[in-house]
Amino acid sequence: MEHTQPIEWVHNERAGSIHNSEHAEKLFSNEITQQVRAFHSQIPGYRVSPLKGLSGLANMLGLGGIWVKDESDRLHLGSFKVLGGSYAIYQAVRELLGITDRELTFEELTSEETRKKLGDMTFAAATDGNHGRGVAWSARQMGFKSIIYVHKLTSQSRIDSIEKNGAKVVVIDGTYDDAVRQVNEDAQANGWQIISDTAWPGYEDIPRWVMQGYATMFTEAQEGFSAVGMMKPTHIFVQAGVGALAATTIGFYAERFGAERPKTVVVEPDLAACLYLSAQIGDGEPHNFEGDLETIMAGLACGEPNPVAWDILWDCTDIFMKCPDYVAAKGMRVYGVPLADDPFIVSGESGAVTLGALSFLMERPEYAELREALELGPDSHVLLVNSEGNTDPEDFRRIVWEGGDSVPHEYRKA
Repeated sequence: MEHTQPIEWVHNERAGSIHNSEHAEKLFSNEITQQVRAFHSQIPGYRVSPLKGLSGLANMLGLGGIWVKDESDRLHLGSFKVLGGSYAIYQAVRELLGITDRELTFEELTSEETRKKLGDMTFAAATDGNHGRGVAWSARQMGFKSIIYVHKLTSQSRIDSIEKNGAKVVVIDGTYDDAVRQVNEDAQANGWQIISDTAWPGYEDIPRWVMQGYATMFTEAQEGFSAVGMMKPTHIFVQAGVGALAATTIGFYAERFGAERPKTVVVEPDLAACLYLSAQIGDGEPHNFEGDLETIMAGLACGEPNPVAWDILWDCTDIFMKCPDYVAAKGMRVYGVPLADDPFIVSGESGAVTLGALSFLMERPEYAELREALELGPDSHVLLVNSEGNTDPEDFRRIVWEGGDSVPHEYRKA
């Protein structure tokens, strides 16, 4: 039986000719990212997530360093997503209150006075799990209701986790993209405030705020690199669904370093590769990926790109890559069974695909051309984002304990 190869890629040669992206500059100026960090720093329980070095694995793969921004325990919610949801709600509340001349404190945001001014408000979102949990948690901090739409393949454990954070959950008979469309229709009919991480015509401000909220991760990461005497990573591998996380990651570094920014790789599931497809078509427009989007990488199972994110990715991404599920499963097991002296990391399916992809890229001879194009070698320091922890315990055990989605024999290391 022939299996899908671990990596397929598209080289975006255009990115090499763009030294400064106006799209990245607009969203991720130093002033904006510092404001975002200042907001998050006020949240009770906030702490900097760790930047972990996998020096043993880096040495094994012939790299100078592998650095993992580990978001598996952000505010005890298991994912980075709360950074975007909370900041978008904050900015939406400022706008609803008509406050444009100053920032709100977190205490003001969650005060009884603010709640009374806003009235009986409901925040709504579509999600695969993590974004919805973050929106639900943020809404509950303010004393407001939330309603979260999920698609039919969402696991019960993810639904339960959203409900535990105070939300009502509605299951849609369709994909994540169907859930996005349905919550938009129902929100308009019911007067709910949508907090979405993807954009559409006429709805772009909140997705921008969500993306800006994610930037706190990289403000923190740069502090971590400075602490070990590094200015920046040389390479970034980042996973993508609609592209919001990927665009924030790449846009943050593009704005800071311009032509000297790290070389970048965006990694998607091969069964939900909307950004890869868009790059492959190459006309500069985002394109939808058709199909049922059935991948174990639930957080990346998106067929419609965020057009705001796409503008940055088209400017600044060097390589678009797609991988089958077994690549993510391998990444989960590598994180969970580290080499001696490397830290143990709990990573869910969507969090681990970049490590799996990096491993195959460095180990397989057929990818020598791609390694050379990226200039990956002993002087390379690669940044990865572990975007989630064990957010679906049943599937996590199936993969890590039982060896589910195992690497096909023809692609195992000899």
